[in-house]
This record gives sequence, structure tokens and C-alpha cells, in this order.
Amino acid sequence: MTVQDIRSFNRFYTNVIGALDYGRHLYAPYTLTESRVLYELAHSPRTDAADLRAALSLDAGYLSRILNKFEQDGLVRRAPSDKDPRRRRITLTPRGRDAAGLLEERARETVAALLDTVSPADRPRLAEAMRTIRSVLDKSRAPRPREVVLRDPAPGDLGWIVQRNAAVYAAEHGWNADYEGLVARIVADFAEDHDPHLERVWIAEWDGRPVGCVMCVRDEVPATARLRLLLVEPDTRGLGIGDRLVEACIGFARGVGYRDLVLWTNDVLAAARRIYQRHGFVLVSEKPHRSFGKDLVGQDWRLDLHTAPEQLRGAVPGGHE
Repeated sequence: MTVQDIRSFNRFYTNVIGALDYGRHLYAPYTLTESRVLYELAHSPRTDAADLRAALSLDAGYLSRILNKFEQDGLVRRAPSDKDPRRRRITLTPRGRDAAGLLEERARETVAALLDTVSPADRPRLAEAMRTIRSVLDKSRAPRPREVVLRDPAPGDLGWIVQRNAAVYAAEHGWNADYEGLVARIVADFAEDHDPHLERVWIAEWDGRPVGCVMCVRDEVPATARLRLLLVEPDTRGLGIGDRLVEACIGFARGVGYRDLVLWTNDVLAAARRIYQRHGFVLVSEKPHRSFGKDLVGQDWRLDLHTAPEQLRGAVPGGHE
């Protein structure tokens, strides 16, 4: 392979994407770099300016100009970092999240249009070729850990939440189909009727596949949100995914104005409880019950969102209802 081969492929692929975007203005009214910044903020709910510079390899002055523009347009807010007051934490406002969501929708439509031109028989070959390119080029660079990305659910992900909750808890705790039914109702209620400004689902993706999830939904108590369905795949525990998901839920709930964040879990889920305790949740009550084919002790936990978030002290993933 020569330099010309790579340049020729780059021109070809750029033309393909450009043709798909003809007349649609994929990134409008933002530049490609501005769109990448919005994407990064939407998928990393607690991002410092320094983190953005490192993740996107941007000049500090250039990034500062972009963030100034976003702040003037009401897309982001800046505040001292919880980890280091010398750094600035950047979060999207509801308007900024709407803008990022629109760009994400356009991107998905563009890629879907590209896939429509590929026969079903050729799609596995195309996916394998893309994985090969990524794998080879990754090996040519300095070694780095595979990235965990938190994203909104794509089509099929809500079904994945139900299936994996049922399978994981059956395998690890012997819970029966009653638990799958509960999860299915929770997910169906969210899919059929939720306020995107006040309720949200996150999917944790690692190495190109979903490996975790969590939900933030309105509770019956006014000004209170409920954390639900925290799950991390067994083979990815130890990567800090559970902490990332809980942190995202807390940051979102605090950002949209909830006063309290509550959750219900069971005493057998010790790893999950350690995550909640690290993030400041307090046990408020517990009660024995018979559910999912087992004798359990249910626990109610609460976090006052007006208090400062606790610092992470490691990563111990886990799950709960």
C-alpha cells in the first residue's frame, strides 16, 4: 500500500458522504468541528475544557472561541470543575442537548441512507472491512485503552435493556421471569410516554457494543427523579462503567432542576450499593419482600441534589432494578 492509496480512499469516502449530504446541510448551522464538540459534550455529561482539548486534539484558543460562541447561543454553561477548581466544567443546556440531538438524528439518517445502497449480503463484508481498517490503524498508533462512550439509545437498544437485565440477573441471582416482566413494563412506559427534557436513558458502549445502561425518570414525588435499571455487562466490570452511568444520571437530574434523586434496589446487589454510596446516596429504608422467586430485602436510597457531588474512588460496576 502507498500513500496515494490512502489518499485515494479518503477522497472516495469524502465524496460518498458529501453526495449523501447534498442539499441537506448535515452540520448546519455549525461547522464540522463545532458539531464534534457538541457530540462530545452530549456523550460525556461531565467534561472539563481540558478533556475536550485532549479528546478532539484541538488548539486551546480555537476551542475557547467555540465554547464562547456556544455560551452566547445558550447551548452550554461553564462552571468550576468539581475535581479541580482551576479547571472549567462544560455542560450542555437543554437547548444545547436539543441541538446535539438534531445533529445526531441527521447523522443517523445519513448513514442509514448509505446503508440503503448496500445489499444485505454485502453489509457484513463492509462492517468487517471497517473493523480491519480501524484495528490496523489503531495498532500503528500508541497503545490506548478502548473507549467507553455513553450515548442515547438507538433502535433496538430498549429491547436490549430488557433482554440483558433478564439474562444477567437470572444467571447471577436466579431471578425468574417476574423480573423480566417488571423491566419490560418500565421500558415500555418510558418508550410510550416520557419527557425528553426531564427523563433520559443512557447506553454505555464499549468496543462497538452496548455493555451497560441506566435510566433517569420522574418520580411520583414532586421535584424528584428516580434512577432505574442500572446494569453493566459482567465481562466489562472493572472499567468504571457503573460509576460513569450513575454520574451521568446525577449530572442530568441536577442540571434539569430536580431536588432529589431516589432509587430502589435489593441487598444482594452489594457492588451497586457501593457505587451509590460513593456518589452520596443515603439508605433511607429497607423491607423484606418475596419477589422474582427469591426472598430479598428491598432498599430505598436517596441523594440530595443540592449537595456537592462526591469524588470517585475507583470503579465497582453493578446493577439494580
